[in-house]
Amino acid sequence: MSNKILIVDDAAFMRMMIKDILEKNDYEVVGEAENGQEAVDQYKELNPDLVTLDITMPEKDGIDALKEIISHDGEAKVVMCSAMGQQAMVIDAIQAGAKDFIVKPFQAERVLEAIGKALS
Repeated sequence: MSNKILIVDDAAFMRMMIKDILEKNDYEVVGEAENGQEAVDQYKELNPDLVTLDITMPEKDGIDALKEIISHDGEAKVVMCSAMGQQAMVIDAIQAGAKDFIVKPFQAERVLEAIGKALS
């Protein structure tokens, strides 16, 4: 059985990149969201095994969405995605419960390593 993953990023191109990496490696992408509120709603509806969550998004940012997902499900596995130079936000995310983070632009090996580690 493949792991079910929810991809959250306000950029459709970034969602497509992550989805491509994951599907080529036998992960199942069960949903995509483009802001933090959609992420929380879809998490509750789809109950994925893992979420990739962008930090900077409209409506609700990734840190707030992460906190809401963790408060809904203390066992949630979330890997944060950030652009270069957002170290402080990454630290906030890890303290809020994220399992790991990946930096844009994505490298397939790093994405797979972070997700594999978070799911194990």
